[in-house]
Amino acid sequence: MSEPRRFVIRRTLVAPLGLLLVLMVVLMAVSIQHGQPLAKALFLLVFAVPVAMLLVESASRWLEVDATGITAHRLMRTRRLAFAEVTALETVRVRSRAFLTLVAGDDAYLIVSNGYADFPSLVRLLVAALPETVVTDETRQLAAAPPQRYADVAMVWFAVVALVYVLIIQFRS
Repeated sequence: MSEPRRFVIRRTLVAPLGLLLVLMVVLMAVSIQHGQPLAKALFLLVFAVPVAMLLVESASRWLEVDATGITAHRLMRTRRLAFAEVTALETVRVRSRAFLTLVAGDDAYLIVSNGYADFPSLVRLLVAALPETVVTDETRQLAAAPPQRYADVAMVWFAVVALVYVLIIQFRS
């Protein structure tokens, strides 16, 4: 691999999360403007804070894979594992969720989920970059047919549609 490859959280998840947060703020403002109980705005705020945190964390998370290792960039922290130090590449799969665990010694590890865009390429890239002895059979099977995850995106879009409906009702009253 001559050039480093960058993998980000799927934008099909990040974009509707941003839209959901905007709609929650708009609904809070409309509720306050229409003189509705403050409890309704506080209720929305309680849900908006975790959505905002999830949005910021998802938008700022990315992986960089180069010829010598993998670097995970997260909000205000970075972790790097050199391929030469990796002792195991393992897989945990729960329905359509898949997690890769890169282990390097007793306390160095990195967990990667299939929430990243182009996850199939990421799995194949890691399997190709690491020695055969550290890659489990389950991971090889995963590389052959990585699962796609759409439930999280569908849930966020459902919440967006529900908030649009609530906003339409709010403006009509």
